[in-house]
Amino acid sequence: MMDFDVIIIGAGAAGMMCGARAGAQGKSVLLIDTAVSAGEKIRISGGGRCNFTNIHCGPNNFISKNPHFCKSALAGFSPRDFIALVDKYKIKWHEKEKGQLFCDESANQIIGMLRSECKKSGNHFRFETQVLDIRKSDTGFVVTTSKASWNCTSLVIASGGPSIPKMGASGYGYKAAKQFGLDVIEPIPALVPLSFTDGFKTALKELSGTSLEVQVRHAKTVFEDALLFTHRGLSGPAILQISTYWRAGDDIYINLTPGVDILAQLKQARTENPKQSPAVFLSRFLPKSLAGYLTKDISHTRLADMGDKVLQALADSINNWRLKPAGSEGFRTAEVTLGGVDTKELSSKTFEARKVPGLYFIGEVVDVTGHLGGHNFQWAWASGFACGNALA
Repeated sequence: MMDFDVIIIGAGAAGMMCGARAGAQGKSVLLIDTAVSAGEKIRISGGGRCNFTNIHCGPNNFISKNPHFCKSALAGFSPRDFIALVDKYKIKWHEKEKGQLFCDESANQIIGMLRSECKKSGNHFRFETQVLDIRKSDTGFVVTTSKASWNCTSLVIASGGPSIPKMGASGYGYKAAKQFGLDVIEPIPALVPLSFTDGFKTALKELSGTSLEVQVRHAKTVFEDALLFTHRGLSGPAILQISTYWRAGDDIYINLTPGVDILAQLKQARTENPKQSPAVFLSRFLPKSLAGYLTKDISHTRLADMGDKVLQALADSINNWRLKPAGSEGFRTAEVTLGGVDTKELSSKTFEARKVPGLYFIGEVVDVTGHLGGHNFQWAWASGFACGNALA
């Protein structure tokens, strides 16, 4: 049975960052993963170009039961630090809207960079390997897998959450946490499209593929970004963002024309173009198919024949459209997981479990979830970096 200073379960973004850092400080490191190669989620991210960080990333871009937990790690390894590493490897990148950074060429460049860092640090990898059992020993931990068993002094769980199971994602990290008596906040899908089962679902077939810039609100949380109608429901960045805050049974409110007071525009049009239909009027501001759907019950009515109450109701359906999703598309399409290992169980500086010395949890498996746009990768880099340094 071979011994390692550190075994990391999960060779993704957080796991490789942690392994590279620990190995650079002289630790022998083994990374274990069920996938055929490292960084599978990195490979498919950002349409294959990896939205690897966000220059505006900060604590306010994260959701957690303890919103202060992420501060230390994010301060210790910033977007600029990761950009410096990317530049060191001469990987070309570009900024999209809202501070999102992408590779010019391929997400595989980020994987290659991390693999190179791990190689320089002397890390070992075992792929297509399932962890069967972990247990505490007098000197640390014994990890039994489908290939072999290994001893280690420190054990790091970087196995992520159950989002996108086709990439090999699972809830293994939660099982490990519970095994050692750590609390886990119920994981739910996040950054996920919302679905509908009522009469609205029929309209979705006609609107599928339609997109526009909107403002979407849940309680006091507001996002302004693109919305996309699909045959199952609503998607696009605005919906993915609000899905992290939405809970079953809640309403969401959508302003289909941010910055435009539709009621005022309708009243003006009623005076200046009284014979115009509401659908024709609305097509100035909305895609034609959506304008037709919103006015289907008054399609043969002229603006001149619409009283103030009718105009107000129509304006509300545009500037404050109230919808009740039936659910989300679940972990199958969720980009990340909300919830996870309760941060009260971990040190915010080292990520070591308070109850179990030598046991660490990093990345998505922890109850820290970022907004869309590179923030979750930055959390992976920052938490992995902090933990790797603590293993020195």
